[in-house]
Amino acid sequence: MANKSVFASLKGRLLPKADTRNAAGAPAYAYSDAHALAQVAVTGTFGGMYYQSPQEELEYTVDTAEAVPPEFLARAAVYSRKNGHMKDMPAVLLAVLARRDPVLFRAVFGRGVDNGKMLRTFVQVIRSGQTGRKSLGSAPKAMVQNWLNTASDRALLQANIGNDPSLADVIRMVHPKPATPEREALFAWIVGRPCNAARLPQVVQDWMVFKETGKGPVPDVPFQMLTQLPLAPQHWARIARKGSWQMVRQNLNTFHRHGVFQVQKNVDHVAALLRDPAVIAKARVFPYQLMVAAQNVAPDMPQQIVDALHDAMETAVANVPKAAGQVVVCPDVSGSMTWPVTGYRPGAASAVRHVDVAALVAAAFARVNRGCQVLPFDFDVRSVRLQPRDTVLTNAEKLAALGGGGTNCSAPLKWLNERGRSPDLVVFVSDNQSWADARGGRQGTAMMQEWERIKRRNPKAKLVCIDIAPYGTTQAQTRKDVLNVGGFSDAVFDQIAAFAADQTGPDHWVGEIEKIEF
Repeated sequence: MANKSVFASLKGRLLPKADTRNAAGAPAYAYSDAHALAQVAVTGTFGGMYYQSPQEELEYTVDTAEAVPPEFLARAAVYSRKNGHMKDMPAVLLAVLARRDPVLFRAVFGRGVDNGKMLRTFVQVIRSGQTGRKSLGSAPKAMVQNWLNTASDRALLQANIGNDPSLADVIRMVHPKPATPEREALFAWIVGRPCNAARLPQVVQDWMVFKETGKGPVPDVPFQMLTQLPLAPQHWARIARKGSWQMVRQNLNTFHRHGVFQVQKNVDHVAALLRDPAVIAKARVFPYQLMVAAQNVAPDMPQQIVDALHDAMETAVANVPKAAGQVVVCPDVSGSMTWPVTGYRPGAASAVRHVDVAALVAAAFARVNRGCQVLPFDFDVRSVRLQPRDTVLTNAEKLAALGGGGTNCSAPLKWLNERGRSPDLVVFVSDNQSWADARGGRQGTAMMQEWERIKRRNPKAKLVCIDIAPYGTTQAQTRKDVLNVGGFSDAVFDQIAAFAADQTGPDHWVGEIEKIEF
């Protein structure tokens, strides 16, 4: 008789051994260099995280950017901005690329730096010296000059809002040569030098007159240029009716405070804008941004506006995949998930936490997939009762309220195994820093061992791990039946849908980045 202690489970012995330690010190699987960069490119925010300081995250990002070929780095920078909708990360990746391959940098600069705020962030990153150089250098300087010379007047006015550095600082730094007298006058006005006012853009002239007299129509300038002016309720109403989706969403309480919603036609207009599917798609809306708006509206906000936010959320998560068979979603509600999703920044931390995002994804899956089982977990599976007919926001709030406890990523799979369940698709939303189930990693992580048990009952089952924090490890190694995908934009849903439908393999996400053309 063979030794049972050695031959007890051949399948268990064939599990991949854990090859690293996660941020909590427990066994884990490391991502490949390309996957690690892809993951940090769509989750890294350079704020203080539960297991990682901003400086540690920056150093990890730069090291990862150095480890991949320049071509993949260039593609990741573009993907980070265009698909991940990230704010600071594209600038950091472009700054590293500028030093590693100036030719590729020139090719993709305009796709990563697509507005004035990104331009100022890019200059700030370069000047910090954190990516290997403190001076702009010839290629970055030329691209910044080109952006300044070719941007629209509106884009320059928008870029002129904010400091550290201000647009005036950038102009003084790179000395762009204006091609027209009008652009020369605008540059001079921005940096505070005397200029021919008659050559300024008409909207700037209108703003100067309105600022001086307070009379006439509200000038069509960026919202922030108007808030410094003494405005009457009718002025605020015009701003609300002309504003972009994102601007209106961000300033609902401001409009309410200034009496905009005391007029029914203004309520009707804003509510229609907020729930407009075409506008939502164009605005590149993060579902969690709608959660922020819904969580922070004034208590006496008109119900029509609140309802519109709920409708907008239903639209924003409309591309959550409807998978065949039994779907189980496992949102991580452990203590590390209670950290702000954009990292902790004193005085500027996001009100939305990782657990809110996890809850939102789970509620969205439950809304779309009839019979979907939701298993929130920390040390163990937590009990919660969701009503399928409730809105996504309502169910997400119930799940997020469970936050706390240690992380045990194997707990939901163990719960399923103990009950003999054989789901077709299991989706985890977590920071992947499991430690409560650490077993040394000799036969793979506890999560992989529990997943293997499910696979014996259902060989076609698939596991998707949505990684929403930039720590660089996972509890389930990527393979034919396991997809690790990062981020919290709606692009993640597309990846899951394709994987669940057998249209793509586990490397599809990195492959999508590799498809980006220069």
